[in-house]
Amino acid sequence: MANMANGKHGDVLISLQDVGVRYKRRGGLFRKPEYFQALEGISFDIHRGETLGILGRNGAGKSTLLRVVASIIQPDSGEIVNHGATVSLLALQAGFDSELPGTDNAVLGGMLMGYTRKQVEARLEDIAEFSELGDFMYEPVKTYSSGMKARLGFSVAMYMTPDVLLLDEVLSVGDKHFKKKAETEMVKKLHSDQTVLLVSHSESQVNRLCNRVINI
Repeated sequence: MANMANGKHGDVLISLQDVGVRYKRRGGLFRKPEYFQALEGISFDIHRGETLGILGRNGAGKSTLLRVVASIIQPDSGEIVNHGATVSLLALQAGFDSELPGTDNAVLGGMLMGYTRKQVEARLEDIAEFSELGDFMYEPVKTYSSGMKARLGFSVAMYMTPDVLLLDEVLSVGDKHFKKKAETEMVKKLHSDQTVLLVSHSESQVNRLCNRVINI
């Protein structure tokens, strides 16, 4: 079960009700398949305008939980109810076409959040400036380090913001300067109507940036 600290009580955007997810383990020819329970009995509401941190040991299912909220995977038990919110998951190396340049991936990323190509292209200069990738914006993403990919994805998310933004460990990579810059933007969102779910291995980071924490 999830342990929750009290937080904001704005409009409920998404509700998770006794959600469970299990993965099938590889079985043999004469063995019944075995299952690994990644999540079990998870229930909580996501409120408009809150910054919600998700903590847990390695293998606890934090990333799986974000994928359930993003409707990338469906729960095997329980129910998730989305009250009309747009949701975007930002994870390292997720959703990028490695053969395309950063500019094209930025446009595609924004379009996946529900924006038109024109809307994203109108913010492309701001996205490129925030990312500090310079000429690498025009290079294929396969030439990027994990930190550069995180910069690009985070920058798109900052300027093409969905109702609920899911961040999976993206503040844990990159140089010290960009980490501080990213945290500054997160603090701004903390005081806005933006709803953010943040997965991080850093308990101090979560406590610093989030106004509610769930331990799974």
